[in-house]
Amino acid sequence: MSGFASTAHAQDKGYRLKTIVIDAGHGGNKPGASGAYSLEKNIALKVALKLGKRFEEDMPELKILYTRKKDVDVDFYKRAELANDARADLFISIHCNSAGSNKKPYGTETFVAGSHRLNEQDVAVRENADIKKEKNYKQNYDGYDPNDPETFIILSLFKSKFRTKSMDFASLIQSNYKSLNQRLSRGVKEQGILILQRCGMPAVLTEIGFITNPAEENYMNSPEGQEEIVNAIFNAVKQYKKQTEVIK
Repeated sequence: MSGFASTAHAQDKGYRLKTIVIDAGHGGNKPGASGAYSLEKNIALKVALKLGKRFEEDMPELKILYTRKKDVDVDFYKRAELANDARADLFISIHCNSAGSNKKPYGTETFVAGSHRLNEQDVAVRENADIKKEKNYKQNYDGYDPNDPETFIILSLFKSKFRTKSMDFASLIQSNYKSLNQRLSRGVKEQGILILQRCGMPAVLTEIGFITNPAEENYMNSPEGQEEIVNAIFNAVKQYKKQTEVIK
């Protein structure tokens, strides 16, 4: 498919993880999911900025880029272009989960790009829905139809080369949510999430909790909860960096 990045990061002799892109989900006129009193876009931004600050303080050797640092609308393809143009080594997209009117579901889950089963694309449909608010989205996304899960299969073919490393990193994130924060892990899952499909590097979308669950909404809005979430993702990156680097 035209318009998709072909960036590849060969894990050759001397490879080091150098650049990470942190993506705060939604923004501007795309608020994402909503809870009783808060919006996904605002929680995601706060966590993204705190995560970036943590890297800048404790791992200054890394270059940290943000898809947004304030409440603005950034098209999916522009977020991916930023990562691809920077030849980033990791792409981390931060989101809040939603169960609609059901307040019971809770826990964390992290997604990587993949088609998987068509009847299990609920998160992909929700996260991809924002592109309908973008101008000329069919042109920018090669005729992609956010309402047709079958298009996810075509997109997933592009992502296969980064699947293993994306899965490895996603598993580390989930493991740290559970071990450091005692959070319920709902596992690592594959779905046809457009922004991940367009990234030419290992990429994950992590759902840090259910904004529709009152306890988790409070947790994600609290400084303590945000710090715990940041610690889990930060630790996962450290572990992933150690696993993937090949030092001369």
